[in-house]
Amino acid sequence: MDSLKIALQYIMPKHFLSRLVGKFAAAELGSITTAGIKWFIKQYKIDMSEAAQSEPQAYKTFNDFFTRALKPGLRPIAEDAKIMAHPVDGAVSQLGPIEDGNIFQAKGHSYTSLALLGGDEQDAKRFEDGDFATIYLAPKDYHRIHMPITGTLSKMTYVPGDLFSVNPLTAQNVPGLFARNERVVAIFETEIGPMAMVLVGATIVASIETIWAGTVTPPGGKQVFSWDYPTSGADALTLEKGAEMGRFKLGSTVVMLWGKDAIDEFVDGVEPGETTRMGQPFAELN
Repeated sequence: MDSLKIALQYIMPKHFLSRLVGKFAAAELGSITTAGIKWFIKQYKIDMSEAAQSEPQAYKTFNDFFTRALKPGLRPIAEDAKIMAHPVDGAVSQLGPIEDGNIFQAKGHSYTSLALLGGDEQDAKRFEDGDFATIYLAPKDYHRIHMPITGTLSKMTYVPGDLFSVNPLTAQNVPGLFARNERVVAIFETEIGPMAMVLVGATIVASIETIWAGTVTPPGGKQVFSWDYPTSGADALTLEKGAEMGRFKLGSTVVMLWGKDAIDEFVDGVEPGETTRMGQPFAELN
């Protein structure tokens, strides 16, 4: 059965289905939207008591519901300046050192930081011998992405690609999954050096949004697009630790990269398979 699920992903029209679902998710359809939200809540056992707006009918579109805000103060941010905070609610997929430019995906599979970042050798070089962490967001999770530490945006790259599912089964069976799916790469300058936050698209992930660019609409064709940003002066965009930096409109994965010697160690209990909650301690900084 698992092999059939993987085989179907190779042949199904993933982009067409994803864009179609995206149109529904963005539409204001009244009672139809509310019914869809109620079904989703029941299907994925979503705890709406955490939401700022707990009633399904409070949301005009499915996207509004999916990117819902949490009640204020529900996810306190780790205050210690030497502690990095979890950026999302989800589950750790993998984490550890970047070895010879390679990032571990699952048993028997890895991919390169060069491929993940869109093929820019200078970008990849900044993360040589550094560390990475991959966090999977399930449909039930809170889908806003926050800053694990304070950083100033220096570059954003849109990388076209496929739209395989990013669930654990697919990660174990599709080679180079996170470096072959459509994604948005945001590079920040921080007190511990560069940090990349890679927002990976997936099947029926209608779009990815950042707080500085809005919805990153996929340009036509298969070209990589990059935007550079000033890191000083009035136009520099600095986001504080815990600040929102983006959203997934339907669930996916965040891959984070740090440079050499930026991280001392991940905190106890942070390991593959473990649940993450935005704001809780994630890693100790050097």
